[in-house]
Amino acid sequence: MADYDAFPEQRLALIQRMLTDTGRVTGVDLARTLGVSEHTIRRDLQALARRGVCKKVYGGAVSQIVQSAPFEVRAAQNIEEKRLIARRCAQLIKPDTCIFIDAGSTYLAMVEYIPADLTLTIVTNSPQVAAALSSRRNGELILLGGKVNPLTGSTLSSDTVNQIRGMLFDQTFIGVCGLDPQAGLSAVYYEDACFKKAVLSQSNEVIAAVTADKIPQVARYNVASCDDIDIAVVSAETLMADFSHLSMRIEIAGQAE
Repeated sequence: MADYDAFPEQRLALIQRMLTDTGRVTGVDLARTLGVSEHTIRRDLQALARRGVCKKVYGGAVSQIVQSAPFEVRAAQNIEEKRLIARRCAQLIKPDTCIFIDAGSTYLAMVEYIPADLTLTIVTNSPQVAAALSSRRNGELILLGGKVNPLTGSTLSSDTVNQIRGMLFDQTFIGVCGLDPQAGLSAVYYEDACFKKAVLSQSNEVIAAVTADKIPQVARYNVASCDDIDIAVVSAETLMADFSHLSMRIEIAGQAE
């Protein structure tokens, strides 16, 4: 067994690999596995946090997302999981309501599961979602204006935020870059985080579609705590035990409703 106490760079490399593989590490487990003190582990995690590898949380650290792939790349990933989650999200939509649908490949997939005869006012900042919904005859469809961000696939600007402030949503389907039981919901880009916060402040019920690769993950900018989210829709393969102490309800896509 390697002497990790004598070779700090080897120790840091192993911790970084564990963060990549599992998304979260705890100080107690690392100290036991590597044969060093918890004080040493805390210093290691601080060093990795300074490098942008992770974000320290109580008792350990979680991996940090620095940037996300372009929308068209994300849309081609985890397709089956996203379809299951998208279908369950659509089943949660209440008739005769005003809903907000955030940009994201899972919510783009959700569009095909929204019943055509459901009367809704649908607001979105996603040109792709708006295009997919453009043939609906029941209710209204509102596409928020503003500068299009090619990385998020959405309109994001001060104009977009100002439009949101004049609206109230019965339900909001919020996009997720990362979700962690302690750090909450986070976003990769500052403009996106500010926009999501504005949407949540206007929402009665917040629903988050979360694929397995988003848990546990932390991006640069905090959006909301887990207790600010009413429902998280996940796939059956996602381990949600760490969220059991929170008020956020977990809906597992694919299980019998």
